[in-house]
Amino acid sequence: MKRLVYLLLFALVFSNVSMAQNEKKEEKKGYQFTKVKENPVTPVGDQYRSGTCWSFSAVGLVEAELVRTGKGQYNLSEMWIVRHAYMEKAEHYIRMHGNATFAAGGAFQDIPLMIKKYGIVPEEAYAGLNYGESKHNHSELDAVLEGFVKPLAQAKKLSPSWKTAFNAILDAYFGPVPEKFKYNGKEYTPASFAASLGLNWDDYIEIGSFTHHPFYEKFILEIPDNWTNGEIYNVKLDEMIQIMDDAINNGYCIGWGADVSEKGFSWKNGVAIVPDEDKTDLSGTERDRWEKLTAAEKTAAAYSFDGTAKEKTITQAMRQEGFDNFETTDDHGMVITGIYKDQNGNKFYKVKNSWNTENIYDGYFYASEAFVRFKTMDFQINKNALSPAMKSKLGVK
Repeated sequence: MKRLVYLLLFALVFSNVSMAQNEKKEEKKGYQFTKVKENPVTPVGDQYRSGTCWSFSAVGLVEAELVRTGKGQYNLSEMWIVRHAYMEKAEHYIRMHGNATFAAGGAFQDIPLMIKKYGIVPEEAYAGLNYGESKHNHSELDAVLEGFVKPLAQAKKLSPSWKTAFNAILDAYFGPVPEKFKYNGKEYTPASFAASLGLNWDDYIEIGSFTHHPFYEKFILEIPDNWTNGEIYNVKLDEMIQIMDDAINNGYCIGWGADVSEKGFSWKNGVAIVPDEDKTDLSGTERDRWEKLTAAEKTAAAYSFDGTAKEKTITQAMRQEGFDNFETTDDHGMVITGIYKDQNGNKFYKVKNSWNTENIYDGYFYASEAFVRFKTMDFQINKNALSPAMKSKLGVK
């Protein structure tokens, strides 16, 4: 009888140990993020098949600013900005005889510029979907507009009717521009609606970090989508990160321009990292096995996005080299909303994208500090997010 009891106890203990081991094996791998600071924003948008991330991100920043300043939730029209920017770009392209960029892209400074000139309207007043689609699909539109402006840029003489004809194309795809509209029971013009938002459009500045121009001065960032030749402030890399951190911790969101074409960016996994294949390690007793892995196996492990990758230490020189050799390009605009830590204490930035909500973080992803240091082109913030010392360094009033 005693022997039977011992056998039963042994079986029970063995079963519990086995279950614990199985549970340990089945523990969820991957990144686990803990909030440090997060600022409120409006819902994630969907640029769909259009190259309008610049408008979605900068308009998203404006919407976040309205939340921050107590104005509440607004859904502003991205396509209002896009439509007016297209006319401005066409005129600029033709005046330059085609020696300029005419494309779907744009820059952060386009948004306050267009709002100051043309006002702004809510999404419900101007969805920009006048061509039988429920989502933004600009493949045909972009081809039509490019086909229109290219011959004119090479013409010896222009008729005064080209703008009327170009506007007719914009009307056909985006819809006619409303002179007046009603919002929450009140009638507005685009200009009066912009004024009602209570933001100062001159408060928004762009910042970057590059060594081919002097620090603490403004320069024209040499990227194709900077068709207005807008200037950005230049700071050192550590200062760039400090400015971003200070802004977020003080309640400001950031319009973030970065290169997301890198191998370390995974929309599916919701993370953006810069793995160091020579340092990425398997833990504990697996170290010996790791050292025997082939180069291809090390690469696969480094980009497994399971939270084990060690990242590169990004320097000012590495960052500049990436820009100079065209590895870092003007790729995508987004909104940084917060700072998080992963399970190992590493800092990540929470990023609102404009690719709908169809990923594991419902339209957001987390970019490591290394990725932000390495792949940031420039960013837009409210100048009042700068510390007094940085304002003084940059000559910002």
